[in-house]
Formats: sequence, C-alpha cells, structure tokens
Amino acid sequence: MNKPVKILVFNNEIEATLMEEILIDKNIPHIIRSYHDAVYDGLWQTRSAWGHLEAPEENREEILEIYQEMSLPENQIDDV
Repeated sequence: MNKPVKILVFNNEIEATLMEEILIDKNIPHIIRSYHDAVYDGLWQTRSAWGHLEAPEENREEILEIYQEMSLPENQIDDV
C-alpha cells in the first residue's frame, strides 16, 4: 500500500463500519482511525468527529464516490 493520506472524516461509528465493509468487499486498501481517547472516555470523539479514513491517494475518488453514494437520502433507513 502506498503512503496513506487522510481522505474523509466520519461522523459516527456506524458510518465507519459500513464504509469499512464496502471497502473490504471492493478490496480497496484503507485504515480507519478512531479518535477515541481512553483518558477522556471518548468525550471529544462524539463532539467533533468519530474518526477518519486513510487510504492511498490513487483511491481517493473511488472512496469519495462510495461515501457520497452511501450518504444519499434514498439509501438511508428511516427511524421506525
């Protein structure tokens, strides 16, 4: 894997988990880094962002397209 660069920031763990499953399925190399800090018991993680995704620069466009597609309103599940 070429040197990973920060591609996008996740709002929550659900986004990160879904994205990871898709990227694994598509064999796209990546690293997901959580901002969880045990010292503060995750306090800052939920107030700013959950974490971010790193991947090789050459995968940036494909990853952003996948993220945009999964974020479309028609792909969201309404609360029941």
